[in-house]
Amino acid sequence: MSWSRLDIDRWNLECEFNNIDHRTDLNGVDRLIVRRGQTFTISLYLRSGSYQPGVSSLDCVAETGPQPSEQYGTRASFGLSANIDTSCWSAAVTSPPGDMVALSICSAPDAPIGRYTLTLGRSGRIEFILLFNPWCAGDAVYMDNEQNLAEYVLSQDGIIFRGSYKHPIPTPWNFGQFEGGILDACLRILDMNPKCLRNPGKDYSGRRNPIYVSRVLSAMVNCNDDKGVLLGRWTGDYSGGVSPMVWKGSVEILRNWDAQACQPVCYGQCWVFAAVACSVSRALGIPCRVVTNYLSAHDTNNNLVIERYINENGEPIQSREMIWNYHCWVENWMTRPDLKSDFNGWQATDPTPQEKSEGVYCCGPVPVRAIKEGELTFKYDAPFVFAEVNADIISFMKKKDGSTSKVTSTTLVGQNISTKSVGSDAREDITHLYKYPEGSDEEREAFKKADHQNKLLHQEQNQGLHLTIKVTSDMRKGCDFDVFALVTNNTQSTKKCRLVFGSSAVSYNGFLKGNCGFKDLLNVELSPGAGERVPLRLNYSKYGELLTEDNLIRLAALLLDYTTRESVLAVRNIVLENPEIRVRILGEPKENRKLAAEITLQNPLPEPLEACCFSIEGANLTGGCVITERLGSSVGPGEDAKVKVYFTPTHSGLRKLVVDFDSNKLGHVKGYRNVIIGK
Repeated sequence: MSWSRLDIDRWNLECEFNNIDHRTDLNGVDRLIVRRGQTFTISLYLRSGSYQPGVSSLDCVAETGPQPSEQYGTRASFGLSANIDTSCWSAAVTSPPGDMVALSICSAPDAPIGRYTLTLGRSGRIEFILLFNPWCAGDAVYMDNEQNLAEYVLSQDGIIFRGSYKHPIPTPWNFGQFEGGILDACLRILDMNPKCLRNPGKDYSGRRNPIYVSRVLSAMVNCNDDKGVLLGRWTGDYSGGVSPMVWKGSVEILRNWDAQACQPVCYGQCWVFAAVACSVSRALGIPCRVVTNYLSAHDTNNNLVIERYINENGEPIQSREMIWNYHCWVENWMTRPDLKSDFNGWQATDPTPQEKSEGVYCCGPVPVRAIKEGELTFKYDAPFVFAEVNADIISFMKKKDGSTSKVTSTTLVGQNISTKSVGSDAREDITHLYKYPEGSDEEREAFKKADHQNKLLHQEQNQGLHLTIKVTSDMRKGCDFDVFALVTNNTQSTKKCRLVFGSSAVSYNGFLKGNCGFKDLLNVELSPGAGERVPLRLNYSKYGELLTEDNLIRLAALLLDYTTRESVLAVRNIVLENPEIRVRILGEPKENRKLAAEITLQNPLPEPLEACCFSIEGANLTGGCVITERLGSSVGPGEDAKVKVYFTPTHSGLRKLVVDFDSNKLGHVKGYRNVIIGK
């Protein structure tokens, strides 16, 4: 039988039909964007002849990257088959004989992601973008739950938890992974990574593997070794850029990086790094969520112990090993064929530059299950992540004469590990995914495996003198309020003690910014079984000027027993509530119809607010832009700052309008409103 090659005149990529079918239509329908391991269909119009089953032939070649090769999996040659084979690159005609041919094409479920050219015979050459496919059972990122997929791949907004472990504060974020230009920026991130610049053929081949891609993203979201997206800064001096608190979403950050020839965007901190990594992962098709670990340990020498030093007033002496009030990273969903199957699923990846891994500032991916089980040899960076949630803290007091003594303290790490719930803005506590219940047999087994000797010894705490810090619920910014040190004598003898009770404004990663109130009681006498409640007044007139944008105050009480010379330390971070931003939607929200929102914030401070500015953004709400409204006058104590903004929603469904309020005294206040847009 003689084969007859199809003579193609023109084609239609049927972008709208295919992109909707592949759940990529929110990127637009002006170009073909498909997911691997899933069929897409294009229309071919023949110049001459017609398609005849079993007679007509068509040579197809799919290529990606600058050095496509079949050996690297970046080039695939295939012809027409009777039926599509979803396990490899294949093509089949799905229309009856005639001069219009419906050609169905399927990529391999493990094909490298990225930009492709597809050559059809001698005259056809089309371009498309291929993404990971978590709806495809053959893909390493497959996720078998539609609600989870809607949340972790398709949702363009979310909640990141900040604040403190006793008071988690939800911060809205616009991930915006389908906004104009974002997918192109994400593909450029892959192209600018040093591995690609050194060996593009090998790097493009590696893009078949979500483990490899996640590790590249972990390095490229920060700019410490490369032309990465964000420069981190934690000093409070944000000249040459903007405070990390300014950002409401990833869109502006990624667009700025792309438009500025890959110069880093200034500045980021952990939740910004994590949020941008989440946007990029979702854009490429990897299910992803942002996770917050409260009281997160930064262990620099892999001994799973944080040695914390304080002075005689209970104030910390800064060192590289610290406890962050919270720390954010991301989890990406994938299989781990390089490990046992028990370790498939969520993988922790951290784009905040903290320590080098294999010579580069990146961290992960490491299976969350490996952290729970104490499997510290598993790739990548298991000891660092294990320490973040499990490190032991040993406190020492450095005295004026240079000597040091051990201090009893009950500080925990890895508390209330949090992420946004699927389908709602509620907080989901996922601590149980990272660690077994404290004191359980399983926890001891995990610590044995991890050789976590300090935790296994369960050092004896001082049972005689007990010290805790209590607070009330009226701790709002602008108010004066009391906090309390509770001292209890559990011994059979009278105790004479010194109590130092202090407070300092502090950044979320533990740097002190100034004294907010201090008390030094030299003669605290406690009879057996007795207790004393010692108040410390915090006045806005003092703490107002010292607060960082994190609104955090560190309370520390240090009790010195004159008889035994033993010391007990209690530390607690409190977060002061910002005022609520109220958003009222005016009119019926409809697709492609102008909508108004009235946005109000009441000044809670005993002084006027100057330079007040509201800015809003929302995926598919504000046209991919930030809308800014400045107030022309100051806002007095108890008065409302109020603006009306207009925007035109482009897509139906549940959308999040994210609001930021900035002023000279309050710093950045976040708020949001969920809006259901009708068709």
